[in-house]
Amino acid sequence: MSFDITVSGPALDAVKRVVPQLVADLVASRIAGQDSSLWGPEAEPEAAKRLGWTEAVALSESLIPDILALRDKLRGDGVKHFVLGGMGGSSLAPEVITRTAGVDLTILDTTSPGQISSALRDRLDSTAVVISSKSGSTVETDSHKRVYEKAFRDAGIDPIDRIVVVTDPGSPLDTSARADGYRVFNADPNVGGRYSALTAFGLVPAGLAGVDIESLLDEASSVAGRISVDQTDNPALILGAAIAGTRPLKDKLGIVSDGTYILGFADWAEQLIAESTGKQGKGLLPVVLDTASPELSESLPDLQIVRLVESARATEEVEPGEIEISGTLGAQILVWETAVAIAGRLLGIDPFNQPDVESAKEATRGLLDARPKPAPADFVESGIEVRTTEPALAAGGTLDSALVALLAQVPDDGYVSIQAYLDRVHLRDASNLRDLVAARLDRPVTFGWGPRFLHSTGQFHKGGPATGVFLQITSDEPEDLAIPDRPFTFGQLIHAQAQGDASVLADHGRPVLTLNLTEPSSGLATLLAALRGADRRHG
Repeated sequence: MSFDITVSGPALDAVKRVVPQLVADLVASRIAGQDSSLWGPEAEPEAAKRLGWTEAVALSESLIPDILALRDKLRGDGVKHFVLGGMGGSSLAPEVITRTAGVDLTILDTTSPGQISSALRDRLDSTAVVISSKSGSTVETDSHKRVYEKAFRDAGIDPIDRIVVVTDPGSPLDTSARADGYRVFNADPNVGGRYSALTAFGLVPAGLAGVDIESLLDEASSVAGRISVDQTDNPALILGAAIAGTRPLKDKLGIVSDGTYILGFADWAEQLIAESTGKQGKGLLPVVLDTASPELSESLPDLQIVRLVESARATEEVEPGEIEISGTLGAQILVWETAVAIAGRLLGIDPFNQPDVESAKEATRGLLDARPKPAPADFVESGIEVRTTEPALAAGGTLDSALVALLAQVPDDGYVSIQAYLDRVHLRDASNLRDLVAARLDRPVTFGWGPRFLHSTGQFHKGGPATGVFLQITSDEPEDLAIPDRPFTFGQLIHAQAQGDASVLADHGRPVLTLNLTEPSSGLATLLAALRGADRRHG
């Protein structure tokens, strides 16, 4: 199994300048040896307990027999369908692993009542659920567990037979699940969520669903030796230098995987990159791209294209200024984890903490405790309630003018973040907004499904460079869904998460335009039309 990386343009200049110093500083071997001093004294306490991913491949091999034995037992009990309740690192890695393998796994990383209700109605009698939470206190996954426990009991099925738990040892979920008799898999507590793809968090749901996880670990193992040696051809050193060593820094990374068999890789890499680097006013913003023409790098000088391809090409064959990477999924995961840790050293930040993630959670908890009525809309048009954090955004009094005003605030080095707190199964067309805005604005545009992005790119939005503007989309759903033994519903939870995040973004000086679709399907169609008009006016 080969792994190759080819760089050109400014990325190549960065590699030639930076990699020899990384080799001289023994960065590769020190990461492999779990040297927590690599990122400076302030980062050392956190790094000291977050480097377990460097030996995840070896340690995870012992999990395989238990995962396969449980898979066989569940199949014998009639289970044919698996659901994963998890957020961030607990869901993004299993999603790319199962999609790439062509294996069915329903990912439940949402608090949308409509989406959860649909999952509950889908093959419940032959379903098993993996509840995955590193901290063991994640409100979303706790809610998923509660609602599935009730659904199983109502159907005459013992939840103990159908729910599997993945969490850190000693977490609240670990303690309660073991006391209740659930099957529990513990992950290495010295691995952060976004670095956990090759631990129990990635392997248990993927393996139960039917992925050949032994081969996945073999893929990662095939490159482990290369990335631990201090040599100039080390692909992790090359990638780390290429993405974080350009001068001036190309701080937007356009990740394209249209030329490879790997599906959804950019969505996994998005969390790894954004949450690891977006802090102290610095960071690399990952931009998921379905395709990218060579001209894109020329029109956006701060954008570095990273393209996943099936086979390596010579430097002179690579599009000017691009990075091309070929390799298997397991190898890609391990190389990128190492490269992003190296990027943190080059940027002068701690790649293992997430100081701004908790702020949105705290704001959400406060809103759930108080459950205030929504603030009055600035105005309503065509069933879309418009709310803003800056009066100037609403001054025109129309949806078109509000969109134009928001896009006009994008600086020359800025970006637009579209955050859709919607049912991503039934309103999947909302993701088309990204390409529509990007084509008209000619600036990078990211798209995140809420609340899952709060566990990934949310850190960059608050802690990274203050160059983003935010379009937040929420909706009223026809039917809400209760959360057993909780004083709030899923509908109240997702709106509190959106409102809490908007308030934190506003506190950080980021402009937010919130559009609530009172009729989701028709409201989305109206929004698409309005954005087309707004983009023409802005251009």
